[in-house]
Amino acid sequence: MAIAERVTERRRGRAAGLVRYLVAAALVRGADSGASVGLVLLAVDPGTGLGDGAPAAGGVLAAALSAPHLLGPWTARRLERTRDARRLLAGAYLLYAAALAAGAVALGRLPLAPAVGAVAVAGCCGPLLTGGLSSRLPAIVGGRADGRPQGWDALTYSIGGTAGPAVVAGLAALSGPLSAVFGLAGAATAGAVLTLTLPRGPASGRTRVPDGAYGMRAGLRVLTAHAGLRRVTIMTLLSALALGALPVIAALFGPRLSDRPGAGATLTVALGLGNLAGALLVTVFPLRADPDALARRLFTLLAVATALCAAAPAYGFALAGFAFIGVGIATSFTATLAARTRYAPPSAHAQVFVTSAGLKIAVSSAGAALTGIAAGLGGRVLLLLAAAVTAAAVLVALADRMFTERAS
Repeated sequence: MAIAERVTERRRGRAAGLVRYLVAAALVRGADSGASVGLVLLAVDPGTGLGDGAPAAGGVLAAALSAPHLLGPWTARRLERTRDARRLLAGAYLLYAAALAAGAVALGRLPLAPAVGAVAVAGCCGPLLTGGLSSRLPAIVGGRADGRPQGWDALTYSIGGTAGPAVVAGLAALSGPLSAVFGLAGAATAGAVLTLTLPRGPASGRTRVPDGAYGMRAGLRVLTAHAGLRRVTIMTLLSALALGALPVIAALFGPRLSDRPGAGATLTVALGLGNLAGALLVTVFPLRADPDALARRLFTLLAVATALCAAAPAYGFALAGFAFIGVGIATSFTATLAARTRYAPPSAHAQVFVTSAGLKIAVSSAGAALTGIAAGLGGRVLLLLAAAVTAAAVLVALADRMFTERAS
């Protein structure tokens, strides 16, 4: 009886820890996804006083927030070696909040450089708001491998990605963009407090990690050492080019099919709602198959959905197409989370999650920039190119599987 009670108590503790994790994750990921929107709105606000240079300043701030994600492998080293990851994560979220608020206050009151520097400091913490927190999930759920925890984790990304920009837009309309950015800082602070209450899990610092064992090159070695993890990483990074392109494509494709104001923005909303629906779907029906094979199937479906959307004859079909693309993004992302959890060495979970998150953001930003340069091709052609890139990712993964099987 005592054993049964201890098991029940342990399960209740894990469930409570998972709830706190999900709330903290939604808060910090909402702050992360809404920050670039808030900074751009603040830059172009007439009250900020930037004048004709406002759009350029907004772009520079958005780049300063996303570019430091490439530092993820070095951030992961610190996370792997700390004895209590909760403190490091919470400290990073507090630093993110303070730096984001400082950059917002400095904008228009000081030269642009201090604001950019403060925002860049916040960007350095970005990988810990995404992959860094995800790396702690296996310790919280006790190594469950049924796919449901990864589905819940994907849901926090979807909620944060949808609610963050929406809350920023709402607060900016009610009380101004500066208040909206302060709201994001408050969300990150609340996430930091909740992170400190999570189950501690194994002390990462007990694993001795040689100096120089972590960095971009070492992080890529970890990601490519296991065949399944390597293939999932290939599909994740190549498809991130298309993922970053989709908001730009929506802005081009919507007005072509509809004369309504905000037609492109509505397509982006449909993409986000589809993403949220897909995340909910995989929490109700967890992905239980082998993550490597499952990821290939789901990325294939994502490529097909993107190609079919390019053939949309009317705006209503395009709305449905972008929603289905969102579902494909959420389900394939859940498969990548499951692959990292299953295939990554236990001593390198933080390295795998943080490096993957940092590289994905960087590649996604490159995809948005390339799409902007190629905007003259039109929305349909760009959608077909995005589908082709995703399909190419699957083909590369299949070729890797065939080569690996022959070599073994």
